[in-house]
Amino acid sequence: MDNREKIDFITKWISDYILKISSKDIDEASKCNSLVVGISGGIDSSLTSTLCALTGLKTFGVRLPIVSGNPPNSIKHCNWLSDKFKNVEICEIDLTNAFESFSKVVKKKSFNSNLGFANSKSRLRMITLYQIAASTNSLVVGTGNKVEDFGVGFFTKYGDGGVDISPIADLTKTEVRELAKELKIINEVINAEPTDGLWDDARTDKDQLGLSYEELEEAMTNEGSKHRDRYLKIREKSLHKMNPIPVCIIDKQKK
Repeated sequence: MDNREKIDFITKWISDYILKISSKDIDEASKCNSLVVGISGGIDSSLTSTLCALTGLKTFGVRLPIVSGNPPNSIKHCNWLSDKFKNVEICEIDLTNAFESFSKVVKKKSFNSNLGFANSKSRLRMITLYQIAASTNSLVVGTGNKVEDFGVGFFTKYGDGGVDISPIADLTKTEVRELAKELKIINEVINAEPTDGLWDDARTDKDQLGLSYEELEEAMTNEGSKHRDRYLKIREKSLHKMNPIPVCIIDKQKK
């Protein structure tokens, strides 16, 4: 399947899914007919939002800056998207005050984990996307790729991992970049160093993971890779995100 065929396949998959759930025998208020995508300025969310727009369905592209998390590439992509597609509506909700209020309250109780605060930013964004979705009869669209979602679990549980559908979760980062080029997404986005934007410093995804996406992709598929052990250690730490939630099953046959 070439890049154009992949693009057509994914956009049809999104459209078919919406059609499928909308045709079910449910009340009109519960039916979904549009899409909500958080736009960070990274290549994954930029590709996902473009694929959603290509369906022709109403697509809400949402910028959710928190403190320093307001990258200029997200503005550039939103402008490109709204100029190119008439079915796209761009909105921005600044969550800085909400996050700072939350931080102030929990810090008083000495719950000061920096990792916790980084993940709380992602969860606050998820809550906001679902509020928009509930108000517009929309589905929240995930932006995670295959390496992040199923390789190393590089996402926030109940944050950017909390979505309704995941249209690019079977694409590697390399494939994401190829499709972005095919769709002529702006070069600043395609060439930007990947970062989750949850920290107040300039750390990249590679800084956090210790390997580039190219190295991770190679280690995922090649057991002889020199990076295989490092990849498996990263994966092991994040399996709790990728595996089903453990459930205590009661043996009702025992007395």
